[in-house]
Formats: sequence, C-alpha cells, structure tokens
Amino acid sequence: MSTPTADIRHDWLQSEVMDLFELPFNDLLFRAHQVHRLYFNPREVQISTLLSIKTGACPEDCKYCPQSVRHDTGLEPETVMDVEAVLDAARAAKNGGASRFCMGAAWRSPKDRDLDKVIEMVKGVNELGMESCVTLGMLNARQAERLKGAGLDYYNHNLDTSPEYYKEVIQTRTYEHRLETLENVRSAGLNVCCGGIVGMGETREDRAELIVQLANLPTHPQSVPVNNLVQVPGTPLDGVEPIDPLEFVRTIAIARIVMPKSVVRLSAGRTEMNDEMQALCFFAGANSIFYGDKLLTTDNPEAARDMALLKRLGMQTTEPRQTATA
Repeated sequence: MSTPTADIRHDWLQSEVMDLFELPFNDLLFRAHQVHRLYFNPREVQISTLLSIKTGACPEDCKYCPQSVRHDTGLEPETVMDVEAVLDAARAAKNGGASRFCMGAAWRSPKDRDLDKVIEMVKGVNELGMESCVTLGMLNARQAERLKGAGLDYYNHNLDTSPEYYKEVIQTRTYEHRLETLENVRSAGLNVCCGGIVGMGETREDRAELIVQLANLPTHPQSVPVNNLVQVPGTPLDGVEPIDPLEFVRTIAIARIVMPKSVVRLSAGRTEMNDEMQALCFFAGANSIFYGDKLLTTDNPEAARDMALLKRLGMQTTEPRQTATA
C-alpha cells in the first residue's frame, strides 16, 4: 500500500469510500494512522465538555432524541439555565481538563431573546480561556453573524446520516435545512462542528454517503463528531440492531482518511464501548472526546475512567488556551 499523501479533497465518490470500507481491517487502520500522523500528534486528545443549557420540549421529531416533545421518555422539560450557573459548570470543566465548553439547547431554532442569553454565556466561557461551542438548531445568517461577533469559536450542527436515510429518521426538518445552516455558519466565519450518528439502522452505504457529504462540503468541518446511537426507551429507535464495534472503528478510520485535518471526536455512545474499542478508535484517528458524566441527557463515561484510560495508553490532553482574564 502506498504512503498516504497530504492532499485535501472535496470530490469524494461514494464508491471510493465504499472501497475504503472493504479494505482488510488492519490495512485500513494502518492507512488511517499514517494520515493521522501527518497532521496531528497521535498522543494528544482534545477534551470537550457538553452541557444542556435548555432541556426538553423540542418540537422536532428526530427518532433518536429523548428531548423531542413527541416521544414519551420521562424527561422533564427545563427552561434556559442562568448564565452564572452555566459559567460555574464551565469553570468546573476547565478545572477537570476540558479545553472546549459546548452548550446545547433543545430548540428548532433560537429566538432573538434566546440568543441574547446565549451570547452572554459565550462571552463568559471565552473569558475563562476556553474554546466555546454551541448547538441551538437552525440558524439564519444574521444569528450566525451575532454569534461570531460575540466570539463564538464553533457551531455544531450535524447532518446525522445520509440524504437517502435521513427521511427515515427525521420528518420535521429537511437535509437542505441543515446544509443551509452550515452555509450560514461558514459564511459568518465560525468554525463548523458537524458529523453524524451511526447505529440507527442505516446501511454501510448510508455511512459512506454521510462521510462523502461531510468531506465534500466547501470546507471540511473543523470538528467531526461521530456518535454511536444511545438507545433511549420511549424513542422510536430503541431496540434497533446496534452497529458492530469494528464497523464503528472503520467509520472513524475513514473519516480520518477523507478529512485529514479535521478533529474527529468520539461523541455519544462511549458508555457502550470498552477500553479496547476506544483504543482502536484513537489509533484509527479519533483525537477528541466529550468528558464528563452527561452528554445533554444521556450518560457518558465517568471522567476518572477517561483519564485512567488515556494514562494507560500514554496519551495526554491538550491544554485550555490561556487569556489575561483566565
């Protein structure tokens, strides 16, 4: 097998990505790890913490989401958190080793009065010397520009799955809606955090097409979260056949190959992964994790377990940025 090049492409075909999926497992991981070393220190992992700043009562019908008002999951809706409570959580995250603080709100799209409060949170997180990220649903161009003006670093808006499988998961928002939000975010000069969810009953072809959609965006997302579906009782996808662990690792490896400069994050679903599976993902090119006991409303591995695993693997976390006000 030839040595990978440093070429950044935006013209991937689904057939090419399917060919990567068909490679022998060790050959695929070897290639992905070579690419990873071209752009990253393979011993470093970026740590992010995710906080739900407004929980539940979302009008969308995403079949995987316990926060949808359409699913009976026993989740009690909550109003937007106070700014100081959010910043207290951010301080605790930074003290625990996180370098990026992500805030999620269960909205279809934020109202201007909602954005006013979020902007206060963003400014406070930046003053702590952390990178800031929010996920608030669909954004128009003016809202994206306001967030950029507030100093927001990243906006998260996932494509979730392939265009073909999307309608099997979500009916209340189109794929085009998601692409429009990403365009608004890019045009405002914000970093894009965009990935998807696997294990929702999709085919390998769907996973390949999701990767193609991400890789062929005008600019590769600076951060690519790969979520392994967390099955929540009361959601329509509870009971779906889980993805094979090695297929998940393959997905990480291929994301690394086709988006070589992007940070690839192990996101939801790590509670179902043993240490060996996570170690394979790191070798395959994953170099970011969510850190803490919760991801919005679902469980996440305890922080102590994460740090113990990284120590066993001889890996280290990236440092939060320092500012005069940190």
